[in-house]
Amino acid sequence: MIQDFKINIKDISQNERDFRENNLKLFNKNGFPNRKLEEWKFTDLNKIINENFKELNPNIFSKKKQSINLLEDFDHNFIILINGVLESKNFKYEDIEYIKLHEYKNDLTKKEESSNSLINLNNALHNGGYYLEIKKNYNFKKPLVVYNYFSNDLKNKIVNNKNYIILNENSSLDIIEYNLDISKDNFVLNNYTNIEIKENSSLKNYNIQGCKSSGFFYKYIKVNLNKNSNYEDYIFTSGLKFNKIEEEVDINGKNANCTIKSGLYLNEGCHQEIKTTLNHLEPDCKSYQKIKNVLKKSKSAYQGKIFVKDKAQKTDAYQLSKALLLSDTSEFNAKPELEIYADDVKCSHGSTSGSINEDSIFYLMTRGIDRKSAVELLTKAFLNEIADAIDNSEIKSFVEKKLDQQIYGH
Repeated sequence: MIQDFKINIKDISQNERDFRENNLKLFNKNGFPNRKLEEWKFTDLNKIINENFKELNPNIFSKKKQSINLLEDFDHNFIILINGVLESKNFKYEDIEYIKLHEYKNDLTKKEESSNSLINLNNALHNGGYYLEIKKNYNFKKPLVVYNYFSNDLKNKIVNNKNYIILNENSSLDIIEYNLDISKDNFVLNNYTNIEIKENSSLKNYNIQGCKSSGFFYKYIKVNLNKNSNYEDYIFTSGLKFNKIEEEVDINGKNANCTIKSGLYLNEGCHQEIKTTLNHLEPDCKSYQKIKNVLKKSKSAYQGKIFVKDKAQKTDAYQLSKALLLSDTSEFNAKPELEIYADDVKCSHGSTSGSINEDSIFYLMTRGIDRKSAVELLTKAFLNEIADAIDNSEIKSFVEKKLDQQIYGH
C-alpha cells in the first residue's frame, strides 16, 4: 500500500511544518480514496494507484531548462509551470501594474480542515503553484495561458501544487489551463486551486489537454462568487489516462452566475470523472451545467449536486449530463442531486446516455457518406455544442481544432 510519504520541504517555519505534519497525519489515517466514500462511488483510486505504481515518490524535482513551444493560434499572455513549479511569465499585452504574480505561499492564518484526503496530501506536500491577483477595475486585453508542462523524468512521482487566483472588483480575465506532457511514464498530479471572484468581476476558465498523457490527474477547484460576479468553466481534458475534477462553487452574492460545461472525447483506456457542488447561498442567482462525453472503450462519470439554502429565493439552476457510447465496453455513470430548502426556485437536473441513433447514421449514408465518416460527423456535432458557447472567437476556433484532432485522429 503506497502511503509512506515524508515531508522534505526545506526552509519553512515551524508553524508551516506543523501545518504540513498535521495534514500528513490526516492523509495517512484515511489514505487514497476508495469506493466506500460516496464521492468516489464510481472509482477506487486507492486500487488504481496501487495497480499502477510500485512506489510513489513525492520528492522535489530538479528544474531543468525546458524548451516549450508556445501556442501560435492567438495572441496571449502566459505563465509557465514546470512540473508544477512557477518557471516564467510574460504579460506583454497588459498593464503589469494591475497584476500581481508570485509562487504560492501558505497562508497559515487560515486553518483549513478538510475531510478530503487528497487535499490533506496537497496541504502536506505541495511545492510550487502560483498566486495571481488582478487589481480593481482592470480587464485583461488578451487571454492568459497557463502552460502546465510535465517533463520526461516523472516516473513513479507525484506532483502536488497549489494555485490561488483573485479577481478584485470590476475586473475580468480569460484563463486557459493548457497541459503539455512529454513524460512516457506513469505519474500523479494532485492540484488544489482556490478562486475568489469579487463584486462585478468575471472569470472564464478553460481546461485543455494539449496531448495524450500517462498521467493520473486530480484537481480540486474551490470558487467563491460575490455579488454580480460571473464564473464560467469549460473542460476539454481528453487524452489523460485518469482525470478527476472536483469543483465546489459557493454562490455568495446576489445576481451571481456560474456556468460549467464539458465536452470530452475519451478514447481507449481513458477514465475521466467530473464532480460538481454548486451552493446557492444568496437569492437571485443562476447556475447552468452541461456535461457531454463521447466514450470509445473508455469510462466516465459525472456527479453533480445543486444545493439551495433557505434564503436563496429566485434561484435558477439547470444541470444536464449526456453521454454518447461508441462501443459496448464503454461505461458512463451519473449521479445528479438536488437539495433545496427554498420554495421559490426553478431547478432541474437530468442525465441520458446511449449509442448513436442508427436512423441518423442511415440518413447520412443515403447522402453518400460512409458509416465511419457519418459517426465522426455526428460525434463532432454532439461535442461542438459545448464549443459553440465560447464567446471568444479565437479560443473557440482553437478548441474546435483540438476536438477535430481527437475525433479524426490528426
